[in-house]
Amino acid sequence: MSSRLAGAVTGVGAGAITLAVAEIGAALLARSGTQGGTASPLQAVAGAFVDRTPPWLKDFAIATFGTADKLVLLTGMAVVLTGICALIGIIGAPSPHRPAGRVGVGLALFAAVGAVGVLAVTTRPQFSAVDTLPTIVGTLVGLFALDQLWRRLTLASPASQGTSASQGTSASHGTSAFHDVSTPHGAGAASRRAVLAWGGGLTVLGAIGILAGQTLSRAAEVVMEARERLGILRVADPVTVPAAASQGVPGQAAYITPGDEFYRIDTAITVPQVDPDTWRLRVTGMVDEEIELTFQDLLDADLVEALVTLTCVSNTVGGHLVGNSVWTGLPIRDVLARAGVQDGADMVLSTSVDGFTAGTPLEAMTDDRNALIVIAQNGEPLLPEHGFPVRLVVPGLYGYVSATKWVTELKVTRFDQDEGYWTPRGWSALGPIKTASRIDVPRAGEPVNAGEVVIAGVAWAQHRGIERVEVRIGDGDWQEATLAQEPTIDSWRQWKLVWQAEPGESAVSVRATDATGEVQTDELARPAPNGASGWHTIDVRVEGS
Repeated sequence: MSSRLAGAVTGVGAGAITLAVAEIGAALLARSGTQGGTASPLQAVAGAFVDRTPPWLKDFAIATFGTADKLVLLTGMAVVLTGICALIGIIGAPSPHRPAGRVGVGLALFAAVGAVGVLAVTTRPQFSAVDTLPTIVGTLVGLFALDQLWRRLTLASPASQGTSASQGTSASHGTSAFHDVSTPHGAGAASRRAVLAWGGGLTVLGAIGILAGQTLSRAAEVVMEARERLGILRVADPVTVPAAASQGVPGQAAYITPGDEFYRIDTAITVPQVDPDTWRLRVTGMVDEEIELTFQDLLDADLVEALVTLTCVSNTVGGHLVGNSVWTGLPIRDVLARAGVQDGADMVLSTSVDGFTAGTPLEAMTDDRNALIVIAQNGEPLLPEHGFPVRLVVPGLYGYVSATKWVTELKVTRFDQDEGYWTPRGWSALGPIKTASRIDVPRAGEPVNAGEVVIAGVAWAQHRGIERVEVRIGDGDWQEATLAQEPTIDSWRQWKLVWQAEPGESAVSVRATDATGEVQTDELARPAPNGASGWHTIDVRVEGS
């Protein structure tokens, strides 16, 4: 068996057992309530990577992988870490030509990888020293395992066994006990196979331990139980969605987006599991009186419902990072009024439990729009991935400057004193929604039969409303589409156009005009730094005669 393969297996096995111990330790910390920030080295390293991701790479990841971007990141991390551990194993493990190997170098490199994990943990929000213990202990266990495996390889090396054989022959004054040269080599191969088995076993055990660590925490169970206790949330004046708001075209986006189909884009590597019984929202900064709200305070308040479409700034032209729901919550302006906003403030910096921050214009949270501290979506408690127990919803602004999930603080401040998470990373401090429209049916490249073809989709210009939607076939004139009823200017609007299609290839484009009279621009722009723009255009193949 190749000594390099044996070395690689020892490195991977030691790395796996290190992560297993660290992840189980992190889960136990979370379960005990003694964890300060993020104790999981996997989550910490991934979070630190996301924090330092340039805008172009973020756009690429979302455009390529969509809502699976975090799974791809974690998978990529696993592949890279496996490669690093394998390389360390090859460097430090003994071989036939160097029985002692470079054990010291290998162990130092392994310890350095562990130190990176510890450092990443210290960078996470709400860090406390105890958070480093799982990674430190895991690294020590991994170092011990690696050292023991390499000792076995040293004993298994032909050179080492050859030395023993020579000494044995000399001591026996010419007896034949070690004269069969196949004996030490055969024993060495068997020993290396044993090391391979040990390394492989540690890898499997480590993988099981990592999965156990991810499921050991009771936090998810607490959240599930809390959501079940809350049940359906009702308000005194519920939103009524008129039937005319939906045109019922097959394939057209439903007017109301179910929670489990709503897009998810955020900086959290794993979904935070926040117990509503311990959750608190602090209002701080430029206020007359700092206040703190519990989840029960929100339940006891006069909650309202609002229809609001949310849009991610990373949404490309014709993209699906947009959704419309009924949100239940407490008006933010009521909470700010209670705290007493001081003169000179122009921004509210909201902070998530995972450290994400969003800078929202104070005006957008204090005017007459339905800016809410939200606890429910479509009548049900928020799903954990959408911010349970509490998030923010502010009509008219992209999510990166307004829609903080798992929110824990509202700091009244100024734009010249504070900035949100994405601003220093190349995104605009202000993020007003751009007028946009999308073709849902027919699908791009989908063949349709000649004759009557329904073209349909949605358009949005939150807090301004949609006045008109037009469709153009090829180089023809713009044709006005039929609009569904618009219950509120804060939600999207369905549209459709009946087209008498003739055989051939046609480009179909759509544009919208908002209620202020501004026509959607045809100027193409990428999502960074403040939202994509351009007309959504698809190619349609008409078949038949």
